[in-house]
Amino acid sequence: MSEPVVDPLALSQLHPEWSAREPLTRPQKTVLLALSVAVAVSAVAAPWGTARAFVFVASAFYLAHTAYKLLLVRFSVTRHAEIRITRDELAALRDEDLPVFSVMVPMYRERESVGHLIDSLRAMDYPAGKLDVQLLLEEDDAETREAVAGTVLPPGFRVTLAPASRPRTKPKACNIGLAYAKGEFLTIYDAEDRPEPDQLKKAVVGFRRAGDRVVCLQSRLNFYNPRQNLLTRLFTAEYSAWFDLSLPGLCATRGVIPLGGTSNHFVTARLRELLGWDAFNVAEDCDLGIRIHRQGYETRMLQTTTWEEACSQVRFWIPQRTRWIKGYIQTYLVHMRHPARLLRELGLGRFLHFQMLIGGSVFAGLLNPFFWFLALLWFAFRIDALTSLFPGIVFGMGAVCLFAGNFAFVYMGAVGCYRRRYGDLVAYTLLAPVYWLLMSYSAWRAFFQFFADPFKWEKTSHGLSKKSKQ
Repeated sequence: MSEPVVDPLALSQLHPEWSAREPLTRPQKTVLLALSVAVAVSAVAAPWGTARAFVFVASAFYLAHTAYKLLLVRFSVTRHAEIRITRDELAALRDEDLPVFSVMVPMYRERESVGHLIDSLRAMDYPAGKLDVQLLLEEDDAETREAVAGTVLPPGFRVTLAPASRPRTKPKACNIGLAYAKGEFLTIYDAEDRPEPDQLKKAVVGFRRAGDRVVCLQSRLNFYNPRQNLLTRLFTAEYSAWFDLSLPGLCATRGVIPLGGTSNHFVTARLRELLGWDAFNVAEDCDLGIRIHRQGYETRMLQTTTWEEACSQVRFWIPQRTRWIKGYIQTYLVHMRHPARLLRELGLGRFLHFQMLIGGSVFAGLLNPFFWFLALLWFAFRIDALTSLFPGIVFGMGAVCLFAGNFAFVYMGAVGCYRRRYGDLVAYTLLAPVYWLLMSYSAWRAFFQFFADPFKWEKTSHGLSKKSKQ
């Protein structure tokens, strides 16, 4: 059998319009410059009129974003929200009828996770002879390579090396692994993941039931250290709301689903057809989720959970969140290079989902500090001139956003925790404004980093959790 041709940058070379390799195209730079000049001229010529227009647009956005989030919660409880696999369906599976399933684990500076990773994958309820596991290691990561070399790997496990070349990103390593994958289906796990043992079998049943257009099944993600400290409690509330409410709601409405970075299961042939991941996008999972729908395929949510480690230190959480938001900026700009084409390929409904999910998430994070500052000025100094920024209907929208908007986001976190049976964490969702401060700081950090160093991959540090029960 001949060796596969490996080009981890194939997407950027064959379809540069799909890749973040060029952060901003020339037309986008022209539009951005024109808008900046127009806003600057308007601000000089009519400062209060410009400010009122800004407040009106922002208030309308907040109102729409709040309603959108609540609608996703409403749809998340429908019977179409997720693919649910019964015990009887799993019991009916015969080992000899199961396909080969490829598992890829990208690792970089993960020496402490090697033993745990092997134990977690060995615990999977899937025939050992049908598992094709690749540990994707960086060529110059001597510590992790030594740790793996000192471990007896189970049958079906192998090491694949990614060359020490730019860009130094996870998707580049995954593209190399994809070329060597042997399975009909393929999934990605992170080094610290603890997937439910029957997850791969559920994915097989899910694909057989879902139909040919479904090429990806996204599992739920949650944390095995939710109570370690205040940050992990708030992080857990966010994850519970996102993976247990928002994404199932999207699934029920057949919206575009931005994938999580792990535990997404693919039809290998279709993933190769899509040319894998964009090696230049630092939120490659989100981008791939959009491309799946643009190519006429679908992603569905699978009712199964992978347990991860919640980042427990702010100094590591902020770089992680910066990378995620920077990737959302990259994804938004890539797919908005040709808005009319995007609308045609996604359809109006999914196009609006994309605007709210990807663009809206970034916009909200960047926008929040301005309104916090205005509120602080008002309550601290009672500046009467500020009232002119909120005339009539704008004041009404602002009042609704202040109460209903804040309630919506606290409510989603609380419901997510309750459904996860984290009842003791519900009260902590009232501290969500503290968490929003961290998110907005990360959003602005991501915004500036996008222009200064768009491909910088700030790796998340693992192994910081204390022993805790799920």
